[in-house]
Amino acid sequence: MTADLQKGRMRLQTCLLGLLALFVPGKCSYSPEPDQQRTLPPGWVSLGRVDSEEELSLTFALRQQNVERLSELVRAVSDPGSPRYGKYLTLEDVAELVRPSPLTFRTVQKWLLAAGARNCHSVTTQDFLTCWLSVRQAELLLPGAEFHRYVGGPAEIHVIRSPRPYQLPKALAPHVDFVGGLHRFPPTSSLRQRPEPEVSGTVGLHLGVTPSVIRQRYNLTAQDVGSGTTNNSQACAQFLEQYFHDSDLAEFMRLFGGNFAHQASVARVVGQQGRGRAGIEASLDVEYLMSAGANISTWVYSSPGRHESQEPFLQWLLLLSNESALPHVHTVSYGDDEDSLSSAYIQRVNTELMKAAARGLTLLFASGDSGAGCWSVSGRHQFRPSFPASSPYVTTVGGTSFQNPFRVTNEIVDYISGGGFSNVFPRPSYQEEAVAQFLSSSPHLPPSSYFSASGRAYPDVAALSDGYWVVSNSVPIPWVSGTSASTPVFGGVLSLINEHRILSGRPPLGFLNPRLYQQRGAGLFDVTHGCHESCLNEEVQGQGFCSGPGWDPVTGWGTPNFPALLKTLINP
Repeated sequence: MTADLQKGRMRLQTCLLGLLALFVPGKCSYSPEPDQQRTLPPGWVSLGRVDSEEELSLTFALRQQNVERLSELVRAVSDPGSPRYGKYLTLEDVAELVRPSPLTFRTVQKWLLAAGARNCHSVTTQDFLTCWLSVRQAELLLPGAEFHRYVGGPAEIHVIRSPRPYQLPKALAPHVDFVGGLHRFPPTSSLRQRPEPEVSGTVGLHLGVTPSVIRQRYNLTAQDVGSGTTNNSQACAQFLEQYFHDSDLAEFMRLFGGNFAHQASVARVVGQQGRGRAGIEASLDVEYLMSAGANISTWVYSSPGRHESQEPFLQWLLLLSNESALPHVHTVSYGDDEDSLSSAYIQRVNTELMKAAARGLTLLFASGDSGAGCWSVSGRHQFRPSFPASSPYVTTVGGTSFQNPFRVTNEIVDYISGGGFSNVFPRPSYQEEAVAQFLSSSPHLPPSSYFSASGRAYPDVAALSDGYWVVSNSVPIPWVSGTSASTPVFGGVLSLINEHRILSGRPPLGFLNPRLYQQRGAGLFDVTHGCHESCLNEEVQGQGFCSGPGWDPVTGWGTPNFPALLKTLINP
């Protein structure tokens, strides 16, 4: 055998081994999400294995490029001291920066097509691929996965998930971050209806939070509404078969919107808006975003998770990566426990939020309704942070109550207000000074073993979260409470400020946190009384963190005082 022929045969053997490594499980496999949720969340029940020919929709998160550069650009466009402040990236700019390498795209496409994947479609940034496969094909493609149907949640939603970890060929390790549609169960809403507080006499009292109460407390006059003449817009997101009804919005505005100009309907629904019963969460989001940010064009992103293998929150992120023109402010009442999410998933979603910040979007997330949270790790209690509330690229909104529940008075902590310190993300530089000040001066710090003091601390701001009136399925419902209420209220206030900025020829606010912390909460009512809930044990006795002067991990910098906040944020 000649030397050339022998070399050629060796090259061929190497190529064949490479191809086998792509498709054969075993030693050549790796698990991208080894720390995924292993236990079934409370309230979910397995209905057994799914038929092998049933169709699944799976989303493949392709490895992005230049993520560190993206992070640098976010800092530059969000920092008022930077010459690039307000010079946001377009979707096309972001795509140019992060899109996967041609090798990544080709490798993943070939792997999927060889497995029989159909109807694959990507997004503008080319960093996600969503494909249809049968259960049999998906289980062959992802060794270890075993698809079951589950039912759970208050609405008895059906989902298809795998209780077992999946593996990918090692050759795909540099190309795929995670596969969506296998593990994450939809979190259930923590919105609650509280009993009506007892009170004697009603002179000068209000009977629950309505738009007029919000506008009175936060100093919004009848003139503080959108002009209806700009391209300003705002949006909220609804998930998990949560829908709003136009008729509920109309009735809400008839009952509570008489003293300010407002829009009577949602301008645009992105995604699928179902015909089922309205959800209180979706009704609340739309009604209070449109009454705080009154007379401003409002979009609703609807990601119902109608196919059982889809993850609604992931579908929302895909929508953001596929639209060039988006509303400036987005409010989202959604969260998961950080510890229930794989490292691969949480880091990649954080990059998606970074992409939005680079484009000048203001993303507001509810801080959660479990106070500091609580879980047991190796027999020891710890606080339990929530994500995306803990992402350093979103503005997180906590909750407050009136000191006197029936009077428009000063605000105190709402004990359910989510807050704390991330166990995943380090403290961002923009909040270094504020958090260090809190940790060194708070007289009521919990034991240090309960939280990661060096982590991203949240919330950033707050608003009333207790005792709202909502119209849902044609019925006015009182005393609805949760940070799902405070988030759209704060979002609406920021939309009004964007209105002034746009009319003055300035860019929208974009990612707010660097500016918010630089200005040390100027324009906000500081909330200094009250603590939120946590672990019910002898050590902390149900108490998490407590509020105090300045920033704190219960109410952030405080709640909006519109005229002062407008003055603070109108320039540059």
